Amino acid sequence: MPDLSVRSKSSLLMLIIVAYLVIGILYAVKTPPWQMPDEPAHYNYIKYLAENYRLPVLQMGDYPHDYLEEIKAKQFPPEMSIEPLRYEFHQPPLYYVLATIVYKLFAGRLLPLRLLSVLLGCCLLWVAYRIAKEIFPRDEALALGTTAFVAFVPMHIAITTAVNNDTLAELILAVILWMLVRYVRDGDEGIGRFVGLGVLIGLGLLTKITTLVAIPLALAAVLVREGWLERQRESTLRARALKGEAFARRFLLLASCILLPALLLALPWFLRNVLVYDGFDIFGLQRHDAIVINQPRTAKWLVQLGATRFAKEFILTTFRSFWAQFGWMGILVDQRIYLILALLCAVVGLGLVLFVIRNVRQRRLSSPQRMALGLLALSALSTLLSYLWYNLKFVQHQGRYLFPALVPIGLAFALGLREVLARDNARAAALLFLAGILILAAKGLVTGDFNKLSISLLGGAAAAFGIKAVLSEKHEDLVFALPYLGLLGLDLICLFRFIVPYFMPV
Repeated sequence: MPDLSVRSKSSLLMLIIVAYLVIGILYAVKTPPWQMPDEPAHYNYIKYLAENYRLPVLQMGDYPHDYLEEIKAKQFPPEMSIEPLRYEFHQPPLYYVLATIVYKLFAGRLLPLRLLSVLLGCCLLWVAYRIAKEIFPRDEALALGTTAFVAFVPMHIAITTAVNNDTLAELILAVILWMLVRYVRDGDEGIGRFVGLGVLIGLGLLTKITTLVAIPLALAAVLVREGWLERQRESTLRARALKGEAFARRFLLLASCILLPALLLALPWFLRNVLVYDGFDIFGLQRHDAIVINQPRTAKWLVQLGATRFAKEFILTTFRSFWAQFGWMGILVDQRIYLILALLCAVVGLGLVLFVIRNVRQRRLSSPQRMALGLLALSALSTLLSYLWYNLKFVQHQGRYLFPALVPIGLAFALGLREVLARDNARAAALLFLAGILILAAKGLVTGDFNKLSISLLGGAAAAFGIKAVLSEKHEDLVFALPYLGLLGLDLICLFRFIVPYFMPV
């Protein structure tokens, strides 16, 4: 794929950020107050801090389940106060301290607080671009594709235009990933880098518990990078033993430089939680679990639905709510949109597998690149495992909980998309979709039930890949950009076709 000029690089990145900013403002303005998950509870935290100048304590009664269900069903009418919704009072304070400044400046109005999240989202896009560029410095398309994915996933836009601590947590985690990628690529630049990492991890712990994944990521990066440097040096058996001891000492030194600043920053918050909550509840999670009475529990749902149906609901809801399931999980989009997104994910997933196979065989990636990609994969896996762990206790099938891994997912999406669009792979994909059409047609002849929608989608995909296989190289960038332009269009469709009409009076 031809590289872009320096001016084009800056212009396209700025265009993506501006497009996100415009759409984010539209979502923030057009979505009615409190019609984003948990927004009233986050707002009440900010309000309490601004009015009382002290941190709130989560108490029994702060999660009035029946009242919450009633006010959601009535779409938060003015006569029903959001004051009783205080179940986010256990959250770490950093985001709320920042938001309190905006609250004070704009007299508690909701829109400026939502726009604070949009601004943080713009910063996240720039960091996402830098992460991809650190790994693939000569590949502008991958960096722009990663940025565009983070910018234009519809559900992510909705979440990053709400009052919550999610976007700040994502931003801090992305900056940590950026620093770790630079480290595994370039090596040591002094102890200050690791102290800085520790400070960032501490700030993450003061923002949201989801940033805990940064600790194993940082330690894994040090272990892998320093171990790789040791293997690069040839030595005798005796020298290797001595170097092994030196490696252990250095690992402990760097780990201490990371963990001690993080602990020192988070320790006052942890000690405060131990004092105000029962037991060693440093995150306030035990108190949270105790007060969320009537929240659906996984064990109960498993008994009611059975394992098969429960797993189906889990996968389907996670997929939908990752891409587009708005409001308090009550606004679904057209089923055809979900099918198109599923087909896109399948195609890109196939491309990602082909990318891995090709690079394992040809070993075109350098060792630092492999280490960096492994780090991003570990980040995504850690976020997935934390999501699964949370769902072992509560029914929280919300794909937005995977957004802390959106930068690694975005880079994987770009890698898979470009791989599957390569001429030989595009030709094979076209044939594969044609085979799928034949299979569905044959099944329809036997059963008499033709799935016209699926056949149409496969036919469209086969035609698209067939055209791609015969296009000249000068169209490569445009074809690569089309799915991202499609996501941009989908953002507007979701807002004006589904979200806004949902709240219009009948």
